[in-house]
Amino acid sequence: MRIRLLAVGKLRDRATIEACAEFAKRLAPYHAFETIEVRAAHGGRPQDAVRSEAAALLRQVRSGEPLWLLERTGTQLSSDELAARLSALRHTGIPSLCIAVAGTYGADPSLRERADFVWSLSKLTLLHEWARAIVLEQLYRAAKIASNEPYHH
Repeated sequence: MRIRLLAVGKLRDRATIEACAEFAKRLAPYHAFETIEVRAAHGGRPQDAVRSEAAALLRQVRSGEPLWLLERTGTQLSSDELAARLSALRHTGIPSLCIAVAGTYGADPSLRERADFVWSLSKLTLLHEWARAIVLEQLYRAAKIASNEPYHH
């Protein structure tokens, strides 16, 4: 299955860039993976920025493609639950999955409405850049779990 990570803005912190690159490389034997970055909107009017970013993210989602939205208020999953959820999707024959990471000001309701699943990494508010790295690590961990390979402890 192809996993497409849709994200607002570019990674700027060197350590985060390296962490994302490392986990994307580790994930490659299990899933085709790509990151698509959309431009962050000007934050002068946060509501307008959130709406504009959501529209840019939604333009990247293909018709019929499942969309998971990262949102603090979503459903938290254990690593085992994530592995099971991804395996179930893979077995339905769905060719790809989009996972969206909204920008600094959060997700517009239009993203939530389109999302097939709203996933929370934590009740804590995380930097959206760090959320990208955590998602990649968890996708890799889930792939290892699903393949019954060591990594998950």
